[in-house]
Formats: sequence, structure tokens, C-alpha cells
Amino acid sequence: QVLLVEHGGGSVQVGGSLNLTCIINDGDGLTNYWAWFRHTPGKKREGVACLYPDTFKTYYAESVQGRFTIARASPKKTTIILQMNDVELEDSAMYYCAAGIRYTGYWSDDWRYDYWGQGTQVTVSL
Repeated sequence: QVLLVEHGGGSVQVGGSLNLTCIINDGDGLTNYWAWFRHTPGKKREGVACLYPDTFKTYYAESVQGRFTIARASPKKTTIILQMNDVELEDSAMYYCAAGIRYTGYWSDDWRYDYWGQGTQVTVSL
């Protein structure tokens, strides 16, 4: 079984920075890619960023390109970080860590992810 636990949510002012971390307990090495999604009530869940650890390839939503960075904490740790810089009001959301196995669909298709964390709230204010 794969477990994901997010940390680091909280409140931040517009233009500030915040780091989210996700500890991925995947002892059997089942998952092949990891991502961050976010959800705001009344809106569709949105893919924020994705990382393929074997190739180091990353993908980002247009809305966060150049401001957010997804990375692995270290080669030996299955922990991913979402570094959020120059945050905007629109970045306020519940952020979820996700992990997937099958190489199918597009990185931001939430249906391709098999495991999800409980989420961590990010609130951006003026």
C-alpha cells in the first residue's frame, strides 16, 4: 500500500513564498510519477505540477509556470517538495499530493493517479 502525507500548508501574503512537502511511503516502488493538485470549492481539481523521478522530467500548469517548482527532496528519499514563490490570491486552495502507476493519459488527468494524500490548505491574502 502506498501512503502520502502532505505538510507545509498555511497562510501567506501575496508575493510571498511557501513550501509544501509530501512524504510518499512506497516501499514496493509501485509508483512512477508524483504530482501536486489543488482544489477550490466550486472549481474542478487542477493539476499544478508533476515529476517523473526516473527522468527528472517536470510539468507545470500554465498558471504556476515560472513561480512554482516541483522537486524531489533527495535521491534516497521519496519526498517531494512544491516550492511556491510569488504566490497570488488565486493560489489559495487545498493542495493534494498524488502518485500514479500507469503510463497513460496526460499528467494533469486526475483519473490516472492511484494514490492521494489528505491535503493541506494554502491560504493567500493581501
